[in-house]
This record gives sequence, C-alpha cells and structure tokens, in this order.
Amino acid sequence: MALQLREGLTLYFCRHGETEANVELRFQGRTLDTPLTPRGRDQAHAIAQCLKKEAPDPAALAYVCSPLQRACTTMEIIRGDLGLAQGGYDTDPRLQEIDLGAWDGLTDAEARALDPVKFVERGNDKWNVRVPGGGENYADVAARAESWIRDLAADTFAVSHGAFTRILRGLFMGADWKAMSGLDERQGVLFRVRGNTLKRFDPPEELSKPVGPHPPG
Repeated sequence: MALQLREGLTLYFCRHGETEANVELRFQGRTLDTPLTPRGRDQAHAIAQCLKKEAPDPAALAYVCSPLQRACTTMEIIRGDLGLAQGGYDTDPRLQEIDLGAWDGLTDAEARALDPVKFVERGNDKWNVRVPGGGENYADVAARAESWIRDLAADTFAVSHGAFTRILRGLFMGADWKAMSGLDERQGVLFRVRGNTLKRFDPPEELSKPVGPHPPG
C-alpha cells in the first residue's frame, strides 16, 4: 500500500543543490559533506522561485531539513529568497542521506573494487542488503521516511538528499525497491504531495540536467 500523508496536509520537498562530490561522481552519504557548487546554489534559487509560485503562503509552512550541511545551505538560500529568516527552520536526523558506510567518498569503480562480491549482492537487493561498513539498506531509509511522515502535523517544506527523496517518492507511489532505485535524482526539482497525488516541478533544463551518471545510492 502506498504511503499517505495525514488528511488535509501538503508536503513540498526537494534534494539539496549540486555539490562538489556530485560533480566528482563520488558517493556522498553522511561522512562526506561537500559544499554546494555555484550551479547548486542556482538550483536552490530556482526551487525558491517555484515554491513561491506553487505554495499559497510560503511563510505559513513548517520548514525542516536534514542536518547535513549541504541540505542546510540549500534551505538557507531558499528561505532567504522567500524573505524568511535564513535560520528559522528545524533539522531532523530522519531526513539524512542513506548511510553509505565504507563507500562514502568513493567513486562507483572504487566501491566495486573494495568488495566486488558485496557490491553485486547489494545491487541485486538494495532493500535488504546493507552497504558494507555499517551502512544502511533501502528498508532502513524507508522506515525513517515513514516515521517522519507519520509525525507531520502541518503543511511542510523539506530539504533532503538523492537516495532519501527517491525512496520517499517510491513510497508515495507504492513502488518496489527496483522502481525506487530507477527514479531520477535531478537537483533543482520541487515535489509536492497533496492527497494521494505526487507532482514534480522542474526548473529550466540547464539547472536540472545532471553533469554525468551519479553513483547508484
């Protein structure tokens, strides 16, 4: 059964803007937390303009993001563009990126070379197989996301991460883990959930098009 918001609530959410690690095509979980690139900051500005257009009263929303710096920076840019106090938001550890354990900071090829058997095993079952070195699986992230959604009590805007937002979207869609893993994770995109409907709002193509294939989170 697809995940649902509490009746009457609206949720807006996005991934943080492009970071230096994204450009380098490195896994970026919780240990590696690189700054936004200039393009990433432009993506945050684009999300602010979209939220200003789509939300009836942005000032009335609750604002929450992952405590990781790349998410906080994105949030602060967005709030500044909306004319809100940059620091007037909450953080919630449940919105953090998937824990990538021993792969954090590695490229796809480096992670595969570290443990080829585990790399393939995890790729064949992301729902159950955890990333080596104390990392998470998709079921762990889904549990965090579902817990957070159950606690939402007001219309909300949230900033999170690539794998987290793919899994969250998949839960709202009632998708299995393979479909979740196949969802794009373009930056600069705003999502809205209202009732049983998930809608996306894309920025200009030059801001959302990935610089290259991202490592599979």
